[in-house]
Amino acid sequence: MPNVDRLKCLGTAKKIVPLLRDIHGLQETVIFPAYEAQLTPAEAKLASTSRLRVEHLEDQCFASEVAETLLAIGHGNPIESPEAVGFMLRGFFEGLRRHIAFEREHVLPRIAISDVGA
Repeated sequence: MPNVDRLKCLGTAKKIVPLLRDIHGLQETVIFPAYEAQLTPAEAKLASTSRLRVEHLEDQCFASEVAETLLAIGHGNPIESPEAVGFMLRGFFEGLRRHIAFEREHVLPRIAISDVGA
């Protein structure tokens, strides 16, 4: 990981967990209740929003680990294993991508929200 911008690492580390927490809070208090109100009784038994809420917790825990790593890099600590950092970042982003894809396919259409331009 040559040419790492330490200030960007520090800025991202500072913002990533609060940002996710705020986004998840909005989803859990506004979006998910609107989605659940549109479900049929059979669909409600699938507990999709329960799974999404658990994923929110997992994402926030993962984001904390990413933030910790970025803080260390931002403070000038050596990157002992660039491969491990890359693997961690890919895992974090892939989990978020899957979560967002599910919401775009299933949640947003049910509550008539378009993510055009997203």
